[in-house]
Amino acid sequence: MSSTVVTRFAPSPTGSLHLGNARTAFFSYLWARRSGGRFILRIEDTDVERSQPRFRDELMVDLGWLGFEWDEGPDVGGPSGPYLQSERGAFYGELFGRLAAAGQVYPCYCTADELELSRKLQRMAGKPPRYAGTCRTLSAGERAEREARGLNPTLRFAVPEAVIEFDDLVHGPQRFLSSDIGDFIVRREDGTAGFFFSNAVDDAVMGVTHVLRGDDHLTNTPRQLMLLDALQLRRPRYGHVGLLVGADGAPLSKRHGSTSVAEFRERGFLSGALLNHLFRLGHASDVDGWLATADMPAHFFPEHLGRASARFDESQLLHWQKETLQRMSASEIRTWMGSNESTEFIELVRHNVVLPADALPWAAVLRGDLPPLGPDEQRLIDAAGSEFFSAAADALERSGPDLKALTKLLKERTGRKGAELFMPLRVALTGQAHGPELAPLLKLMTPGTARRRLESHAKNP
Repeated sequence: MSSTVVTRFAPSPTGSLHLGNARTAFFSYLWARRSGGRFILRIEDTDVERSQPRFRDELMVDLGWLGFEWDEGPDVGGPSGPYLQSERGAFYGELFGRLAAAGQVYPCYCTADELELSRKLQRMAGKPPRYAGTCRTLSAGERAEREARGLNPTLRFAVPEAVIEFDDLVHGPQRFLSSDIGDFIVRREDGTAGFFFSNAVDDAVMGVTHVLRGDDHLTNTPRQLMLLDALQLRRPRYGHVGLLVGADGAPLSKRHGSTSVAEFRERGFLSGALLNHLFRLGHASDVDGWLATADMPAHFFPEHLGRASARFDESQLLHWQKETLQRMSASEIRTWMGSNESTEFIELVRHNVVLPADALPWAAVLRGDLPPLGPDEQRLIDAAGSEFFSAAADALERSGPDLKALTKLLKERTGRKGAELFMPLRVALTGQAHGPELAPLLKLMTPGTARRRLESHAKNP
């Protein structure tokens, strides 16, 4: 057997790529790259009602934006295809036939209402709800009678009496009793393969060696291992990582704000920032500082994956956003901003910008009208008085856009110095008490803009 590590990401195209799934994909991708193995993208689109081609396309766009490159997948092909499960129906049919011939599956005619009633009665009796095996012992005649009534059966796996054991890559040794697991569906009424079945057998036949997923799938694993054993297919190693949660400890959801990769991209977050944050959520990194994506595989350790839930914190994401921005060229930032501002402007504001929209107020400082002053800024203007701004306008005529010369002349004229001089001057010129350096801002202002702003305060103390 090959020792090559093969990992995969197998999303269902039923919606946008959630951050939790993106993190799972990222860890799987890093493991393959660290080990010199292969990373497979497989689309699990057997849920006909909910799967949509547009979601599949969006998933692939999101993964590409994050910088993932898969070795096999629906767009690049490979030896294990097809990579859309909707195209693997004939293969699944062969396996269903093998299970049926061995007496390991049976048709189930129970309706949704009947199943719900059974679960309700079990809960009322204080028992965990599971399939009661109603159709397991039906005779051929009873099955024929139900089909004559037009009942379309699902196919259930006949769970054998067994102890299922495996060594989870994150949680360690696991032990389950099959008696706690009801017979589960492997084929839906419409003939499509169910998740437990298609997910497990595709991992096996595609040569996946290591499966990383959220720990909400931990209890699915014994079902899938029983299927693989019944079909005499090789077991992959499973690792179940703690889930991604919000700051309040609840599962990450819309009430926490943005939850999809697309939403963060549309807000202007950078892939490098998102990956630096995800890299440290449920994975104990050996590096505290910012990492380029290409350097992350060398610092990814599967044994450092955690069992505990990982809290997504947007304030931490903003930190990594700033770190990523400082490593970008002016040209890259200009493209990210969607702006045609000068390199001088971009270099000036890069330390004051986190998202593209943050640059707009500073662009307005260079031209056009400033927004109304805030209370603190207005107090600085009022304290300086109209005579100060009249003197400042006159000094500007002599100094031009040279802040050092302007402040020297203004000091001589008014006797003010330090913050008493600089702060009202800054507020009058930019509308804000803090931000990029005033000297280069003054040089970048359009002609007449600085004088007009100073004069407006000279006339309206």
